[in-house]
Amino acid sequence: MRNIPVVIAIALLTGCASTADIGKVPSLSPVTGTDDFNAMVSAGALRERRPGKSIASLWHSGPSSLLGDRRARSLGDLLTVVIAIDDKAELSNSSSRARQGSEKMGVPALLGIPQLIDRRLPGGATSANAVDLSSSSSANGSGSVKRNEKLTLRIAATVTGVLPNGYLKIHGSQEVRVNYELRELLVTGFVRPEDISRNNEITYDKIASARISYGGRGQISTAQQPRPGQQFLDRILPF
Repeated sequence: MRNIPVVIAIALLTGCASTADIGKVPSLSPVTGTDDFNAMVSAGALRERRPGKSIASLWHSGPSSLLGDRRARSLGDLLTVVIAIDDKAELSNSSSRARQGSEKMGVPALLGIPQLIDRRLPGGATSANAVDLSSSSSANGSGSVKRNEKLTLRIAATVTGVLPNGYLKIHGSQEVRVNYELRELLVTGFVRPEDISRNNEITYDKIASARISYGGRGQISTAQQPRPGQQFLDRILPF
């Protein structure tokens, strides 16, 4: 009972903390200091240390060349991630079981013994049908799952690391704010350089350990969420 005021105070403080954004648009995340920014800054420093092309050479095969390979392959490079998810799943199963059993046993005549027994039985009782058993059971079950997800997006991602085996670690984020609602898209994972197309694009199904998040924050998202007090009561109430 002593902890009840403390719990109430925490719930009130949690509810009051969300009032700081009233009347304000959702703030965008900073672009500096992120993994993407640090990777591009580090890549720029590395390129400055690289020797330039020979003065006597008219052509070079660097990324800036018309004939060069423009696909992402180094720290700080950019590539386009194409997210086109159209998943459908439908499962249905049913089961049925039935069982019946019947047992009957009687002794109508056995050297006159049943008749002697019947004389001592209550009125109307007889040993002619000594045992009569029957049983039945049945069980039915059915279940179905139907799911349909569709998401089509494109996002620019940055190579934030190169693994020892040459695979690339990518990270991309995108935020779009419309009025008082902000939509956020995040994608991370690992890709093989050979899976990147000539257009410097890669589809989501070629990203290992892909983590794709599409959500948002703002007035609409807040209205769709239960209140902090309701969430607190849902956690502690046993019924």
